[in-house]
Amino acid sequence: MLSYFKNIKGDKAIWGIVALLALFSFLPVYSASSNLVYVVGNGTAVSHLIKHAFLLLLGFGIIYGVHKIPMHFFKGLSIIAMPIVLLLLGYTLAQGKTIGGANASRWINIPFVGFSFQTSTLAAVVLMIYVARYLAKIKNKVVTFKESILPLWLPVFLVVVLILPANFSTAAIIFFMVLTLTFLGGYPFKYLLGIVGTGIACLALFILIAKAVPDLFDNRIDTWENRIANFFNGEDTSEDYQIERAKIAIASGGVLGKGSGKSVQKNFLPQSSSDFIYAIIVEEYGLVGGLVVMFFYLLLLFRIVVVANANPSVFGKLLVVGVGLPIVFQAFINMAVAVELFPVTGQTLPLISSGGTSIWMTCLAIGIVLSASNKNPVKEKKVVDESNPLDVLSEQL
Repeated sequence: MLSYFKNIKGDKAIWGIVALLALFSFLPVYSASSNLVYVVGNGTAVSHLIKHAFLLLLGFGIIYGVHKIPMHFFKGLSIIAMPIVLLLLGYTLAQGKTIGGANASRWINIPFVGFSFQTSTLAAVVLMIYVARYLAKIKNKVVTFKESILPLWLPVFLVVVLILPANFSTAAIIFFMVLTLTFLGGYPFKYLLGIVGTGIACLALFILIAKAVPDLFDNRIDTWENRIANFFNGEDTSEDYQIERAKIAIASGGVLGKGSGKSVQKNFLPQSSSDFIYAIIVEEYGLVGGLVVMFFYLLLLFRIVVVANANPSVFGKLLVVGVGLPIVFQAFINMAVAVELFPVTGQTLPLISSGGTSIWMTCLAIGIVLSASNKNPVKEKKVVDESNPLDVLSEQL
Protein backbone atom coordinates (compact mmCIF):
# COMPACT_ATOMS: atom_id res chain seq x y z
CA MET A 1 0.00 0.00 0.00
CA LEU A 2 2.82 2.42 0.84
CA SER A 3 4.29 1.86 -2.61
CA TYR A 4 1.07 3.19 -4.14
CA PHE A 5 1.28 6.37 -2.08
CA LYS A 6 4.90 6.85 -3.14
CA ASN A 7 3.84 6.60 -6.78
CA ILE A 8 1.13 9.24 -6.47
CA LYS A 9 1.93 12.15 -8.75
CA GLY A 10 0.25 15.38 -9.71
CA ASP A 11 -1.24 18.21 -7.70
CA LYS A 12 -1.32 17.17 -4.05
CA ALA A 13 -3.94 19.78 -3.18
CA ILE A 14 -6.38 18.24 -5.65
CA TRP A 15 -5.69 14.80 -4.19
CA GLY A 16 -6.42 16.18 -0.73
CA ILE A 17 -9.64 17.97 -1.73
CA VAL A 18 -10.98 14.92 -3.53
CA ALA A 19 -10.10 12.64 -0.61
CA LEU A 20 -11.78 14.93 1.93
CA LEU A 21 -14.97 15.24 -0.13
CA ALA A 22 -15.09 11.47 -0.60
CA LEU A 23 -14.54 10.76 3.10
CA PHE A 24 -17.16 13.29 4.11
CA SER A 25 -19.67 11.74 1.68
CA PHE A 26 -20.04 8.65 3.88
CA LEU A 27 -21.88 10.65 6.55
CA PRO A 28 -24.71 12.14 4.45
CA VAL A 29 -25.02 9.05 2.23
CA TYR A 30 -25.38 6.77 5.26
CA SER A 31 -27.90 9.14 6.83
CA ALA A 32 -29.95 9.75 3.67
CA SER A 33 -30.01 6.07 2.71
CA SER A 34 -32.72 5.56 5.34
CA ASN A 35 -35.13 6.93 2.73
CA LEU A 36 -34.27 4.03 0.44
CA VAL A 37 -34.50 1.54 3.30
CA TYR A 38 -37.67 2.53 5.13
CA VAL A 39 -39.63 4.41 2.45
CA VAL A 40 -38.66 2.61 -0.74
CA GLY A 41 -37.87 -0.69 0.97
CA ASN A 42 -34.53 -1.16 -0.77
CA GLY A 43 -31.77 -2.92 1.20
CA THR A 44 -30.30 -1.73 4.48
CA ALA A 45 -28.41 1.40 5.46
CA VAL A 46 -25.22 -0.64 5.90
CA SER A 47 -25.57 -2.25 2.48
CA HIS A 48 -25.92 1.17 0.84
CA LEU A 49 -22.87 2.39 2.75
CA ILE A 50 -20.83 -0.63 1.63
CA LYS A 51 -21.94 -0.09 -1.96
CA HIS A 52 -20.93 3.57 -1.76
CA ALA A 53 -17.54 2.59 -0.31
CA PHE A 54 -17.01 0.10 -3.14
CA LEU A 55 -17.91 2.67 -5.79
CA LEU A 56 -15.54 5.24 -4.27
CA LEU A 57 -12.76 2.67 -3.95
CA LEU A 58 -13.14 1.78 -7.61
CA GLY A 59 -13.30 5.50 -8.40
CA PHE A 60 -9.99 6.16 -6.68
CA GLY A 61 -8.56 3.22 -8.59
CA ILE A 62 -9.64 5.01 -11.77
CA ILE A 63 -7.98 8.23 -10.59
CA TYR A 64 -4.76 6.42 -9.78
CA GLY A 65 -4.66 4.51 -13.07
CA VAL A 66 -5.60 7.48 -15.27
CA HIS A 67 -3.23 9.94 -13.61
CA LYS A 68 -0.32 7.66 -14.57
CA ILE A 69 -1.17 7.99 -18.27
CA PRO A 70 0.95 10.63 -20.06
CA MET A 71 -1.19 13.62 -20.92
CA HIS A 72 -0.58 13.58 -24.69
CA PHE A 73 -2.08 10.08 -24.98
CA PHE A 74 -5.54 11.55 -24.42
CA LYS A 75 -5.39 13.20 -27.85
CA GLY A 76 -5.36 9.87 -29.63
CA LEU A 77 -7.68 8.24 -27.13
CA SER A 78 -10.35 10.89 -27.75
CA ILE A 79 -10.32 10.12 -31.48
CA ILE A 80 -10.70 6.40 -30.80
CA ALA A 81 -13.32 6.87 -28.09
CA MET A 82 -15.57 9.35 -29.93
CA PRO A 83 -17.18 6.86 -32.38
CA ILE A 84 -17.52 4.33 -29.55
CA VAL A 85 -19.32 6.92 -27.42
CA LEU A 86 -21.66 7.80 -30.29
CA LEU A 87 -22.54 4.13 -30.75
CA LEU A 88 -23.18 3.75 -27.02
CA LEU A 89 -25.40 6.83 -26.97
CA GLY A 90 -27.33 5.56 -29.98
CA TYR A 91 -27.78 2.15 -28.39
CA THR A 92 -28.87 3.72 -25.09
CA LEU A 93 -31.48 5.90 -26.78
CA ALA A 94 -32.71 3.04 -28.97
CA GLN A 95 -33.61 0.95 -25.90
CA GLY A 96 -36.77 3.03 -25.60
CA LYS A 97 -37.11 2.72 -21.83
CA THR A 98 -39.94 4.85 -20.47
CA ILE A 99 -41.11 6.00 -17.06
CA GLY A 100 -44.63 7.37 -16.94
CA GLY A 101 -44.70 7.50 -20.72
CA ALA A 102 -41.56 9.65 -20.96
CA ASN A 103 -38.21 8.69 -22.37
CA ALA A 104 -35.86 7.37 -19.68
CA SER A 105 -33.20 5.88 -21.94
CA ARG A 106 -30.16 7.02 -19.99
CA TRP A 107 -28.57 3.79 -18.80
CA ILE A 108 -27.33 0.54 -20.25
CA ASN A 109 -26.95 -2.57 -18.16
CA ILE A 110 -23.48 -4.05 -17.78
CA PRO A 111 -23.76 -7.85 -18.12
CA PHE A 112 -22.70 -10.15 -15.27
CA VAL A 113 -21.89 -7.36 -12.78
CA GLY A 114 -25.37 -6.07 -11.97
CA PHE A 115 -24.52 -2.40 -12.60
CA SER A 116 -26.08 0.09 -14.99
CA PHE A 117 -24.01 2.71 -16.79
CA GLN A 118 -25.12 6.20 -17.79
CA THR A 119 -23.46 6.71 -21.15
CA SER A 120 -24.00 10.48 -21.27
CA THR A 121 -21.50 11.04 -18.44
CA LEU A 122 -18.77 9.21 -20.36
CA ALA A 123 -19.72 11.09 -23.52
CA ALA A 124 -19.28 14.41 -21.71
CA VAL A 125 -15.69 13.65 -20.66
CA VAL A 126 -14.68 12.22 -24.04
CA LEU A 127 -16.23 15.15 -25.93
CA MET A 128 -14.41 17.74 -23.82
CA ILE A 129 -11.08 16.02 -24.49
CA TYR A 130 -11.93 15.85 -28.20
CA VAL A 131 -12.79 19.57 -28.32
CA ALA A 132 -9.61 20.47 -26.39
CA ARG A 133 -7.56 18.48 -28.94
CA TYR A 134 -9.15 20.31 -31.86
CA LEU A 135 -8.73 23.75 -30.31
CA ALA A 136 -5.07 23.05 -29.54
CA LYS A 137 -4.58 21.89 -33.14
CA ILE A 138 -5.96 25.12 -34.66
CA LYS A 139 -4.34 27.46 -32.15
CA ASN A 140 -2.66 30.39 -33.92
CA LYS A 141 -4.26 29.31 -37.20
CA VAL A 142 -6.94 31.09 -39.19
CA VAL A 143 -9.85 28.65 -39.40
CA THR A 144 -13.10 29.41 -41.15
CA PHE A 145 -16.45 28.31 -39.78
CA LYS A 146 -16.94 25.97 -42.72
CA GLU A 147 -13.65 24.20 -41.98
CA SER A 148 -14.65 23.56 -38.36
CA ILE A 149 -18.12 22.15 -39.00
CA LEU A 150 -17.16 18.52 -39.65
CA PRO A 151 -14.18 18.07 -37.30
CA LEU A 152 -15.60 20.09 -34.37
CA TRP A 153 -19.31 20.87 -34.44
CA LEU A 154 -20.68 17.71 -36.04
CA PRO A 155 -19.48 15.45 -33.16
CA VAL A 156 -20.72 18.04 -30.63
CA PHE A 157 -24.21 18.18 -32.12
CA LEU A 158 -24.38 14.40 -32.52
CA VAL A 159 -23.60 13.90 -28.82
CA VAL A 160 -26.07 16.57 -27.73
CA VAL A 161 -28.84 15.32 -30.04
CA LEU A 162 -28.45 11.72 -28.85
CA ILE A 163 -28.65 12.78 -25.18
CA LEU A 164 -31.36 15.43 -25.55
CA PRO A 165 -34.55 13.30 -25.80
CA ALA A 166 -33.88 11.52 -22.51
CA ASN A 167 -31.86 14.06 -20.54
CA PHE A 168 -32.27 17.73 -21.40
CA SER A 169 -30.26 19.07 -18.43
CA THR A 170 -27.18 16.97 -19.23
CA ALA A 171 -27.38 17.88 -22.93
CA ALA A 172 -27.68 21.57 -22.06
CA ILE A 173 -24.75 21.43 -19.63
CA ILE A 174 -22.54 19.65 -22.17
CA PHE A 175 -23.42 22.19 -24.86
CA PHE A 176 -22.74 25.11 -22.50
CA MET A 177 -19.42 23.61 -21.38
CA VAL A 178 -18.33 23.11 -25.01
CA LEU A 179 -19.20 26.74 -25.77
CA THR A 180 -17.23 27.85 -22.71
CA LEU A 181 -14.19 25.80 -23.70
CA THR A 182 -14.24 26.98 -27.30
CA PHE A 183 -14.50 30.59 -26.12
CA LEU A 184 -11.55 30.13 -23.75
CA GLY A 185 -9.68 28.32 -26.52
CA GLY A 186 -9.84 31.34 -28.79
CA TYR A 187 -12.46 30.11 -31.25
CA PRO A 188 -13.91 33.16 -33.08
CA PHE A 189 -16.73 34.68 -31.06
CA LYS A 190 -18.79 35.54 -34.13
CA TYR A 191 -18.88 31.84 -35.04
CA LEU A 192 -19.96 30.94 -31.51
CA LEU A 193 -22.94 33.25 -31.82
CA GLY A 194 -23.94 31.35 -34.94
CA ILE A 195 -23.60 28.05 -33.09
CA VAL A 196 -25.76 29.31 -30.22
CA GLY A 197 -28.42 30.43 -32.69
CA THR A 198 -28.26 27.09 -34.49
CA GLY A 199 -28.58 25.23 -31.19
CA ILE A 200 -31.63 27.24 -30.16
CA ALA A 201 -33.22 26.72 -33.58
CA CYS A 202 -32.59 22.95 -33.43
CA LEU A 203 -34.09 22.75 -29.93
CA ALA A 204 -37.17 24.67 -31.04
CA LEU A 205 -37.55 22.41 -34.07
CA PHE A 206 -37.24 19.32 -31.88
CA ILE A 207 -39.92 20.60 -29.51
CA LEU A 208 -42.26 21.52 -32.37
CA ILE A 209 -41.90 18.08 -33.98
CA ALA A 210 -42.40 16.32 -30.64
CA LYS A 211 -45.51 18.39 -29.94
CA ALA A 212 -46.92 17.95 -33.44
CA VAL A 213 -46.27 14.20 -33.61
CA PRO A 214 -46.17 12.99 -29.98
CA ASP A 215 -46.15 9.32 -31.00
CA LEU A 216 -43.10 9.71 -33.24
CA PHE A 217 -40.68 9.06 -30.38
CA ASP A 218 -40.69 9.06 -26.61
CA ASN A 219 -39.47 12.27 -25.03
CA ARG A 220 -39.50 14.24 -21.78
CA ILE A 221 -40.69 17.57 -23.17
CA ASP A 222 -43.73 17.67 -20.88
CA THR A 223 -41.42 17.08 -17.91
CA TRP A 224 -39.12 19.92 -19.03
CA GLU A 225 -42.06 22.28 -19.44
CA ASN A 226 -43.51 21.36 -16.05
CA ARG A 227 -40.22 21.86 -14.24
CA ILE A 228 -39.59 25.25 -15.82
CA ALA A 229 -43.19 26.37 -15.32
CA ASN A 230 -43.20 25.20 -11.70
CA PHE A 231 -39.94 27.04 -11.08
CA PHE A 232 -41.52 30.34 -12.13
CA ASN A 233 -45.12 29.98 -10.93
CA GLY A 234 -44.76 27.61 -7.95
CA GLU A 235 -47.55 25.18 -8.80
CA ASP A 236 -47.90 22.09 -6.62
CA THR A 237 -46.37 19.12 -8.45
CA SER A 238 -43.97 16.30 -7.62
CA GLU A 239 -40.99 18.52 -8.52
CA ASP A 240 -42.42 21.33 -6.39
CA TYR A 241 -42.81 18.84 -3.53
CA GLN A 242 -39.10 18.00 -3.80
CA ILE A 243 -38.08 21.64 -3.74
CA GLU A 244 -40.37 22.45 -0.81
CA ARG A 245 -38.99 19.57 1.23
CA ALA A 246 -35.44 20.60 0.34
CA LYS A 247 -36.11 24.17 1.49
CA ILE A 248 -37.67 22.90 4.73
CA ALA A 249 -34.54 20.83 5.35
CA ILE A 250 -32.26 23.80 4.70
CA ALA A 251 -34.35 26.18 6.82
CA SER A 252 -34.54 23.75 9.75
CA GLY A 253 -30.77 23.25 9.69
CA GLY A 254 -30.07 26.72 11.02
CA VAL A 255 -26.48 27.82 11.49
CA LEU A 256 -24.96 24.69 13.01
CA GLY A 257 -27.47 22.02 11.93
CA LYS A 258 -29.28 19.28 13.79
CA GLY A 259 -26.29 16.98 13.92
CA SER A 260 -25.01 14.06 11.90
CA GLY A 261 -27.74 11.53 11.08
CA LYS A 262 -30.51 13.64 12.65
CA SER A 263 -32.16 14.87 9.46
CA VAL A 264 -35.95 14.60 9.41
CA GLN A 265 -36.60 15.52 5.79
CA LYS A 266 -34.47 12.65 4.49
CA ASN A 267 -37.50 10.43 5.16
CA PHE A 268 -39.75 12.60 2.99
CA LEU A 269 -37.43 14.01 0.33
CA PRO A 270 -37.11 11.81 -2.79
CA GLN A 271 -33.55 11.33 -4.08
CA SER A 272 -32.22 12.52 -0.73
CA SER A 273 -29.01 10.53 -1.15
CA SER A 274 -28.29 11.76 -4.69
CA ASP A 275 -29.95 14.77 -6.36
CA PHE A 276 -30.95 16.53 -3.11
CA ILE A 277 -28.14 15.43 -0.81
CA TYR A 278 -27.00 19.04 -0.34
CA ALA A 279 -30.28 19.84 1.43
CA ILE A 280 -29.62 16.96 3.85
CA ILE A 281 -26.07 18.22 4.42
CA VAL A 282 -27.33 21.69 5.35
CA GLU A 283 -30.08 20.26 7.59
CA GLU A 284 -27.59 18.13 9.52
CA TYR A 285 -24.53 20.42 9.48
CA GLY A 286 -26.20 23.80 9.11
CA LEU A 287 -25.17 26.85 7.15
CA VAL A 288 -21.60 26.29 8.30
CA GLY A 289 -21.50 22.79 6.84
CA GLY A 290 -23.07 23.93 3.58
CA LEU A 291 -20.55 26.75 3.20
CA VAL A 292 -17.64 24.43 3.99
CA VAL A 293 -18.73 22.04 1.23
CA MET A 294 -19.09 24.98 -1.15
CA PHE A 295 -15.64 26.23 -0.13
CA PHE A 296 -14.01 22.92 -1.05
CA TYR A 297 -15.56 23.01 -4.52
CA LEU A 298 -14.32 26.58 -4.96
CA LEU A 299 -10.90 25.44 -3.77
CA LEU A 300 -11.02 22.64 -6.33
CA LEU A 301 -11.85 25.21 -9.01
CA PHE A 302 -8.91 27.34 -7.89
CA ARG A 303 -6.51 24.41 -8.12
CA ILE A 304 -7.88 23.48 -11.57
CA VAL A 305 -7.14 27.02 -12.75
CA VAL A 306 -3.66 26.86 -11.20
CA VAL A 307 -2.91 23.54 -12.90
CA ALA A 308 -4.21 24.80 -16.24
CA ASN A 309 -2.16 27.98 -16.01
CA ALA A 310 0.99 26.07 -15.05
CA ASN A 311 0.77 23.58 -17.93
CA PRO A 312 3.15 24.65 -20.73
CA SER A 313 1.11 23.19 -23.60
CA VAL A 314 -2.04 24.61 -25.15
CA PHE A 315 -3.64 21.18 -25.17
CA GLY A 316 -2.83 20.69 -21.49
CA LYS A 317 -4.41 24.00 -20.50
CA LEU A 318 -7.58 23.31 -22.48
CA LEU A 319 -7.72 19.70 -21.32
CA VAL A 320 -7.64 20.64 -17.63
CA VAL A 321 -10.30 23.33 -18.05
CA GLY A 322 -12.41 21.11 -20.30
CA VAL A 323 -12.69 18.14 -17.93
CA GLY A 324 -12.23 19.99 -14.63
CA LEU A 325 -14.62 22.90 -14.94
CA PRO A 326 -17.76 20.73 -15.48
CA ILE A 327 -17.18 19.05 -12.09
CA VAL A 328 -17.44 22.35 -10.22
CA PHE A 329 -20.21 23.61 -12.51
CA GLN A 330 -22.29 20.50 -11.81
CA ALA A 331 -21.72 20.88 -8.07
CA PHE A 332 -23.06 24.42 -8.07
CA ILE A 333 -26.05 23.45 -10.19
CA ASN A 334 -26.88 20.77 -7.62
CA MET A 335 -26.63 23.31 -4.79
CA ALA A 336 -28.65 25.88 -6.75
CA VAL A 337 -31.47 23.37 -7.30
CA ALA A 338 -31.62 22.60 -3.57
CA VAL A 339 -32.16 26.28 -2.71
CA GLU A 340 -34.52 26.85 -5.69
CA LEU A 341 -32.18 29.09 -7.64
CA PHE A 342 -32.46 26.66 -10.55
CA PRO A 343 -35.16 24.27 -11.85
CA VAL A 344 -34.88 20.59 -10.93
CA THR A 345 -32.23 19.02 -13.18
CA GLY A 346 -31.36 15.63 -11.71
CA GLN A 347 -27.65 16.49 -11.43
CA THR A 348 -25.76 14.85 -8.57
CA LEU A 349 -23.25 16.45 -6.21
CA PRO A 350 -19.85 15.21 -7.48
CA LEU A 351 -17.93 12.88 -5.14
CA ILE A 352 -20.62 13.16 -2.45
CA SER A 353 -23.90 11.88 -3.91
CA SER A 354 -24.47 8.15 -4.17
CA GLY A 355 -24.42 6.61 -7.64
CA GLY A 356 -21.90 4.63 -9.63
CA THR A 357 -21.52 6.26 -13.03
CA SER A 358 -21.36 9.84 -11.73
CA ILE A 359 -18.64 8.89 -9.25
CA TRP A 360 -16.60 6.98 -11.82
CA MET A 361 -16.74 9.67 -14.50
CA THR A 362 -15.90 12.39 -11.99
CA CYS A 363 -12.91 10.32 -10.94
CA LEU A 364 -11.95 9.81 -14.60
CA ALA A 365 -11.96 13.59 -15.11
CA ILE A 366 -9.96 14.17 -11.94
CA GLY A 367 -7.41 11.56 -13.03
CA ILE A 368 -6.97 13.44 -16.32
CA VAL A 369 -6.46 16.72 -14.48
CA LEU A 370 -3.85 15.08 -12.25
CA SER A 371 -2.12 13.63 -15.29
CA ALA A 372 -1.81 17.13 -16.71
CA SER A 373 -0.55 18.43 -13.35
CA ASN A 374 2.50 16.18 -13.22
CA LYS A 375 5.69 18.13 -12.57
CA ASN A 376 7.25 17.06 -15.85
CA PRO A 377 4.44 17.33 -18.39
CA VAL A 378 5.07 16.39 -21.98
CA LYS A 379 5.91 19.37 -24.17
CA GLU A 380 4.02 20.15 -27.36
CA LYS A 381 7.12 19.24 -29.39
CA LYS A 382 8.32 15.88 -28.26
CA VAL A 383 10.08 12.81 -29.52
CA VAL A 384 7.50 10.41 -30.91
CA ASP A 385 7.74 6.74 -30.03
CA GLU A 386 7.12 5.12 -33.45
CA SER A 387 6.32 1.79 -31.81
CA ASN A 388 3.38 3.31 -29.90
CA PRO A 389 0.34 3.86 -32.17
CA LEU A 390 -1.31 6.23 -29.68
CA ASP A 391 1.84 8.38 -29.61
CA VAL A 392 1.94 8.52 -33.40
CA LEU A 393 -1.77 9.28 -33.67
CA SER A 394 -1.56 11.97 -31.01
CA GLU A 395 1.29 13.70 -32.85
CA GLN A 396 -0.53 13.55 -36.20
CA LEU A 397 -3.75 14.96 -34.70
